[in-house]
Amino acid sequence: MSSNIRVAVVTGGNKGIGLAIVRDLCQQFSGDVMLTARDVARGQAAVQQLQAEGLSPRFHQLDIDDLRSIQALRDFLLKEYGGLNVLVNNAGIAFKTVDPTPFHIQAEVTMKTNFLGTRNVCTELLPLIKPQGRVVNVSSTEGVRALNECSPELQQKFKSETITEEELVGLMNKFVEDTKNGVHRKEGWSDSTYGVTKNGVSVLSRIYARKLSEQRAGDKILLNACCPGWVRTDMTEAHKSPEEGAETVVYLDLLLSDAEGPHGQFVSEKEVVEWGFPPESYPWANA
Repeated sequence: MSSNIRVAVVTGGNKGIGLAIVRDLCQQFSGDVMLTARDVARGQAAVQQLQAEGLSPRFHQLDIDDLRSIQALRDFLLKEYGGLNVLVNNAGIAFKTVDPTPFHIQAEVTMKTNFLGTRNVCTELLPLIKPQGRVVNVSSTEGVRALNECSPELQQKFKSETITEEELVGLMNKFVEDTKNGVHRKEGWSDSTYGVTKNGVSVLSRIYARKLSEQRAGDKILLNACCPGWVRTDMTEAHKSPEEGAETVVYLDLLLSDAEGPHGQFVSEKEVVEWGFPPESYPWANA
């Protein structure tokens, strides 16, 4: 296949917000749209659903918890397209409030997927992003809420403009270790495992955006974190539909090629918001 064909990849694309993002991109993006999913049968079923709607997504298996799976997608993209134009890191998990799984297990499992899995995808795929490419990491204002529930010392570390990827990974690993040792509250952490991991995704996005500005300034690549809002999925019962939740993500995916921003920002309802301020201060609380 010609490397001149543009391609967009959506992780966790077989249901919920991910499926809605794939649908919108199939309708609006000029190029191939790659729906990825951990489960091949579910991923192919989602592709067939969209094909029945007259759309033409492609499918590739991707388990973001499995480095070999990520690398297989990387190799496919290099061979088929010579790179990547749009990357949406949407795949993620959340335990329900009433889940009886021990807290430290919830912390470890949620961290593995939401933060470490997303980081591994970025490590393997960001070098493939072509000039004027777009990267969107799906985060949440729950991450901002969790940040504001942390101690002032932790907040200062997360909000630092010079925090490194290695320092951030160290903090995320410390959270998991602190939950195992039963001291996470004493050490200044929030009780929200989902929120802590999504805060990590937001900070990671700022770090990667800074690196892109330093190392590939002329390529006009834009990378942002965003909150799709409080969306009805198999993880939540909320007021927004997946289609409404996809709007901000797709808006960032399709920023014009000569756009200079947003970049390295936290975006909600298509607007840049001051990351780090309590979510209750936003015009759209409970997102």
